[in-house]
Amino acid sequence: MAGNFCAHCGNAVSPMAAACPQCGHPVAAQQASAPGASAQPQVNPYAKVKSRVTAGILAILLGGVGVHKFYLNKAGLGVVYILLCWTYIPAIVSLVEGIIYLTQTDQDFAAKQGVRVS
Repeated sequence: MAGNFCAHCGNAVSPMAAACPQCGHPVAAQQASAPGASAQPQVNPYAKVKSRVTAGILAILLGGVGVHKFYLNKAGLGVVYILLCWTYIPAIVSLVEGIIYLTQTDQDFAAKQGVRVS
């Protein structure tokens, strides 16, 4: 998730906001980037540190029951994987996800999963 984060509580804040909607702490204005420059996605600095390799291995070995989703703090999706595990669809999807996790760069993984990478 690209965007700003409150330095006080870690809540995601709109780039246009002057203060955090959750705690009211003032948010520093994001500086405008030069035209044509690609903006780097920001990762929540208060997110838990997770290993890309661990997530990939969990997805390949135990992904059919959603263990990798629980590891990445996505319990809702983990429950869906458990409920559908008898169809083998989560096993196939998690195999693909595991391969994607292992082939991504740490920065891409962190940006897409909303975690910090160890």
